[in-house]
Amino acid sequence: MNTEKTLLIIVSGLPCTGKTSLAKSIADHFRLPLVSKDGVKELLFDALGWKDRDWSKQLSIASYSLLYYFMEAQLAAGRPTVVEGNFDPVVHGEKFLALKRAYGYEPFQIQCITDGEVLFERYKQRGESGRRHPGHVDAETFEELKPILLQGRLKPIAIGGEYIEVDTTDFSRIDYERLFKAVEAGLE
Repeated sequence: MNTEKTLLIIVSGLPCTGKTSLAKSIADHFRLPLVSKDGVKELLFDALGWKDRDWSKQLSIASYSLLYYFMEAQLAAGRPTVVEGNFDPVVHGEKFLALKRAYGYEPFQIQCITDGEVLFERYKQRGESGRRHPGHVDAETFEELKPILLQGRLKPIAIGGEYIEVDTTDFSRIDYERLFKAVEAGLE
């Protein structure tokens, strides 16, 4: 077990809040490893194929299992890491707490939030654009996810540590300098 506190930067938020771009920016800026739930899921789609919403949900479960596996490997090595996904605090809270007990990491949560109406429109546009991996079957999920997307945010995971909300309603207004300074302070 690692006795030093390793920073785990958790970038979370609903679909289309910009969490992947934000996580990549942080990982690139600080030269940290990034483990992304959808990155893992798309590799699984490519290896195992894709078909419908139920299959997409099954691969989401597998993706989270692999994400935690990779995250644990980084924590065991004492390596600060960026992890990105839409982490539901109830579903994922205990797993993060178990890893915290095992490795004593310092959580640094960044929650991407967006105006709900803007978020739903963004999600629809992405789903209809054809730019995203077809395995996500986004066009089949509009009505299913609409009430969730209209909330514009997830609740934070109850694991302590630093917590920052980043409003991504207008991507051009994100204060990266402030965010990077906060992350840098956490890494020191």
